[in-house]
Amino acid sequence: MEVMLGIMPALLVLSQIFIFFVSSPKRGYFAYLPIVLNSILSSYIAVWVLLGNQAEFTLSGSYITGPIGIQIDALSAWFILVFNFTFLTGGFYGIFYMESYSDRVNNLLLHWLVFPVLHFSLLTIIILQNTLAFLVAWEVMAISAFVLVIFEGSKPVNLKAGLNYLIQSHVSVIFITIAVLWIYFRTSSFDFSAISTFTKNTNEAQTLLLFLMFFLGFALKAGFVPFHTWLPYAHPAAPSHVSGIMSGVLIKIGIYGILRMILLIHTNYLVLGYFILAISIITGVYGVMLAIIQHNLKRLLAYHSIENIGIIGIGIGVGCIGLGLNNNILITLGFAGALLHTLNHSLFKSLLFFTSGNVYSVTHTLNIESLGGLVKKMPHTSLLFLVAALAITGLPPFNGFVSEFLIYIGLFEWLSYAKLSTLIFGIIVVLALVLIGGFALICFTKAFSVVFLGEERNSHSNVHINEAPKASLVPLYLIASLIVAIGVFPKIFINVLLKPTSLFANPNFISSLSGTESIPVNLMSAISLSALMFIGFVVLIWGIRWLITREVKKTMHVTWGCGYVEPNKRMQYTASSFVKSYAKLFKMVLLIFKHEKPVEKVFPVTAQYESHPYDRIEHGLIDKPIRGFKSILGKLTFLQNGRLQLYILYGIVFIGLLLVVPVITEWIIRFFEVLKQI
Repeated sequence: MEVMLGIMPALLVLSQIFIFFVSSPKRGYFAYLPIVLNSILSSYIAVWVLLGNQAEFTLSGSYITGPIGIQIDALSAWFILVFNFTFLTGGFYGIFYMESYSDRVNNLLLHWLVFPVLHFSLLTIIILQNTLAFLVAWEVMAISAFVLVIFEGSKPVNLKAGLNYLIQSHVSVIFITIAVLWIYFRTSSFDFSAISTFTKNTNEAQTLLLFLMFFLGFALKAGFVPFHTWLPYAHPAAPSHVSGIMSGVLIKIGIYGILRMILLIHTNYLVLGYFILAISIITGVYGVMLAIIQHNLKRLLAYHSIENIGIIGIGIGVGCIGLGLNNNILITLGFAGALLHTLNHSLFKSLLFFTSGNVYSVTHTLNIESLGGLVKKMPHTSLLFLVAALAITGLPPFNGFVSEFLIYIGLFEWLSYAKLSTLIFGIIVVLALVLIGGFALICFTKAFSVVFLGEERNSHSNVHINEAPKASLVPLYLIASLIVAIGVFPKIFINVLLKPTSLFANPNFISSLSGTESIPVNLMSAISLSALMFIGFVVLIWGIRWLITREVKKTMHVTWGCGYVEPNKRMQYTASSFVKSYAKLFKMVLLIFKHEKPVEKVFPVTAQYESHPYDRIEHGLIDKPIRGFKSILGKLTFLQNGRLQLYILYGIVFIGLLLVVPVITEWIIRFFEVLKQI
């Protein structure tokens, strides 16, 4: 195992060197090679661990870091497999997607240099057991993701999105660093085991505060509300294969960090459970509410990433409550649901971003209001988008149904013996999860119908719309197949999940599960198979109808136009009009800026209406403080007046303060010492 892990960085370094000597069209394939090889090596070890073996050893490290532990347990193994699959499919798709940028040779070189680095840094984070080395790998991940986001950095919007992501990523690092230094100063060790040792020997308040520091750092990366504001900018700015990987993988490293800290930090798990549940239901509901009113397709998907992080968080919260109550069934259902939804979200969300990339490649727009009728010209992309949309809404027979069903069962298990106050809170959580599912259904009904159905709204002059290359569709169909497989055969995947879940629950209880005793696998399979049979029946009826009517002569007649004698494409529902009633109903929560030219006279010549949705939390939490800070700085501009004499005076004053402040500080300390003696 040590040899295999040692080969992985060597493969990465070799690819980084030789990529300079490869012609530009082949660089994508050459960058994809270390991802394939490292995925094979790491996946082999991950499967070996999930089969019950141990994989750990220690590197000598340095004087600063101390020994660096390397460990792949069942939790790491699960995330390795999830990350590898998304990178393999996303990388292969990205080779074809980036062909349209062949004129940007330098940008492509940097892109393909950094892309495998992001993959390797994520794998490294998962297996490291040294907090200082962990922070270094985290920084490499953040910077490499930033470079990928600003691929089109010549566009000010994309550069701003990348800088926003980079700044907030480093805010995340600050919180994690504070927690790491706290542990180091109390234990003199950077090893992960020091976290567990410290929390076993300190009071509950300190352990909760330590978890909060780690949680804030990881929540920023995961996109929990109110730490989500970077995400709706970075996802649309990045190339589509990078967007799919960011949503499917990058934000999940925050989930991994939270789960790892739950394993290491010994504290009041009931308090953690209630806290995580509270922030998760806010995240899920708020994310999907903002997704509904978006006009940019990738921005809409970005807000759904926030929503699904909320769903994963609900599963984690249920698991933590199970830990607090020492209820193994609750632990298993909560954490298994969260881990399975981590995989499921990486599948259907990456598929949604990849299909959106197909749409952007041929139409050169992501504005939902400008799209329409694409199902006639892009049938494969339309079908794949529909499969992913049905999966993300939690409908059977797709994978999203299985993981959400596990979380629902966990919630009902908790409510079955809860006290009154707990019962009320639990009902709120259940209703929030129901609301999330309902809103998601509204959102993707809008997205699919407006983008793919109806008539084309804009002519897209000089653009020939056709289906994506067949080779680029191969990984997309592979993802769709796995989405259906998890929905129809959940027992296989749940049995694999029992191994990482055993890290949280009693291993003896996990080993005693038959897969159907406490987890209703047979029920889920029956529901999914029934839904699949219904879909098959509908397809069969459609096929019979087509066979009967295929040779029937078709004639076209003008129908009654309900008073409209000249119907046109502008009479279709737009994305905004589709959700107008919803926007009115929740106007207290949503923030929508409107620009309109009012309709005048009975037969108006021109009229205009534009709506621009905005994030109310971002407006209040970020925009207003920044404006206030700028206002304060603006009042100090008189200091920069261009007069050399005053600049010299500033220097003298600064030097004087450096001399005086330590003296004053010492006087204050002595004063308090005298007061103590009195």
